[in-house]
Amino acid sequence: MEMILQSTFGEVAVLLVLAAVVGFIGVLLRQPLIVGFIAVGLLAGPSGLDVVRSNDQIELLSKLGIAILLFLVGIKLDVKLIRSLGPVALMTGLGQVAFTSVFGYLIGLALGLGHVTSIYVAVALTFSSTIIIVKLLSDKREIDALHGQIALGFLIVQDLVVVLAMIVLSAIGIGAGSGGGAAGPILSVAAAGVGMVALVVVWVRFLADPITERLARAPELLVIFAIAQAAIFAAIGDFVGLGKEVGGLLAGISLASTPYREAIAARLAPLRDFLLLFFFIALGATLDLSLLGDAIGPAIVFSLFVLIGNPLIVLAIMGAMGYRKRTGFLAGLTVAQISEFSLIFIAMGVALGHVQDEALGLVTLVGLVTIATSTYMITYSHTLYALCKPVLGVFERRNTPREPNDGQEHDASRPEVLVFGLGRFGTAIGLRLKARGTRVLGIDFNPLAVRRWRDLELEAEYGDATDPEFLPTLPLSGARWLVCTVPIHPGGLSHEDTRKTLMQLSRDAGFRGHIAVTSHTRGDTLDLRAGGADVVLEPFQDAADRAVELLTGAPGKPRTEFPPIDSEGKPLD
Repeated sequence: MEMILQSTFGEVAVLLVLAAVVGFIGVLLRQPLIVGFIAVGLLAGPSGLDVVRSNDQIELLSKLGIAILLFLVGIKLDVKLIRSLGPVALMTGLGQVAFTSVFGYLIGLALGLGHVTSIYVAVALTFSSTIIIVKLLSDKREIDALHGQIALGFLIVQDLVVVLAMIVLSAIGIGAGSGGGAAGPILSVAAAGVGMVALVVVWVRFLADPITERLARAPELLVIFAIAQAAIFAAIGDFVGLGKEVGGLLAGISLASTPYREAIAARLAPLRDFLLLFFFIALGATLDLSLLGDAIGPAIVFSLFVLIGNPLIVLAIMGAMGYRKRTGFLAGLTVAQISEFSLIFIAMGVALGHVQDEALGLVTLVGLVTIATSTYMITYSHTLYALCKPVLGVFERRNTPREPNDGQEHDASRPEVLVFGLGRFGTAIGLRLKARGTRVLGIDFNPLAVRRWRDLELEAEYGDATDPEFLPTLPLSGARWLVCTVPIHPGGLSHEDTRKTLMQLSRDAGFRGHIAVTSHTRGDTLDLRAGGADVVLEPFQDAADRAVELLTGAPGKPRTEFPPIDSEGKPLD
């Protein structure tokens, strides 16, 4: 091992192998990549395996990783997107930030951390991990649900706070570098900052779209250009005193209004993850694990505060604004952890000499605990809600005007078929049933899907098939069929099967009709039939049977033409 570590290449190779092993263990434990990265940093540091020897090279990769990370934050901050923030995302996001900052500061003082350290730790606790939340909600197919959309609003608000925090911290660093009394350096850097902002404005107004459109013809070149822009802006920001972080943010903002921002972000995400590994390795190289024993107590206190306090404030604000306790609870769980920005923020404070390494170790421990725990909380959010439901009534108003049903109610004529899941398959079923004179009501937890059904002149209502309080409000008594087309994607994080939950809850709510559910595997089909499904629809097998009938000239009714729809059930032009 020592012979391998004598070269920088060998050292990096050992670090990558260590990351792969720890990452594999993390996958088995269903933990996000960031937890594995933090663990690798601690293991590779001087208090662990002492693998890190090439500190300058590791630090260089770390800084490039931070620049790209901040670049990807900036590229998401489109002005149009910021303007579209709803009041619930804005109020809840700002409320959570304010609550966490104030009470985190008070907790820090109570633990004897000192004023400056308490401020740093409190601000660090306000950030939640965009990477983790989006990944978990996407795996659960809840990114388009109401609570998922609100959570994305939180993230935008927190990203704005990240931007302001980095700028303020850079300004503090400028003041400290000038001795706190000389206004000249501060004014000089402020002027440079105004100049960089002006450059971004000119770039966005005149150059961003035509240049990216030309570069998009060679996608690889577009990615290289984006990396170059992130690096050069970070270098300029560092040169003028604003810091690499602010420079990287401005680089991302300069491309945020282009139509290729999503493609750039998607292609840079793996590179960001790779380079962030070296940030956590560099972080671990500065930590002495023997000194972290004293931080275990405060870390537990702060972790409980983040895991319980952050969701409660979100739940309280959303309840006051008229949302149901279930929606507020599911949205609140998404902010029950801190993020990689928390560590970056504290690391900046250490670099400026404002806080000691002990504060960095404390926040690192809080990150490990909250990220690891909140991952399971979000994954099993519905089960957790069922356990907490009896004590959550205080967070819900008698009326919940914010839950979107657009005022559409059922009339006296009850639907014969209820379709849960208004995607492509569900929409096709609804259109054909309507064409045969059958009255259909569609239910989905995606407000956009509900709106699309109504655009097709089909009845639809917003709701969650796994919500035991929602199902009894539906016209179940007059329905002959309940159809569930909610897709179950193999390979995602394990969570409750919507189809089985719907069958159980609908029977508990008094439904006595027939139930049809979709399946894509033979084993799944047998399991669903054993679970009480009257009919199991197998879209691929059923389509193949119909295709064979058409190909062999078997008699059958001519197919009725319907508007073509995309994979989400949206009508195509």
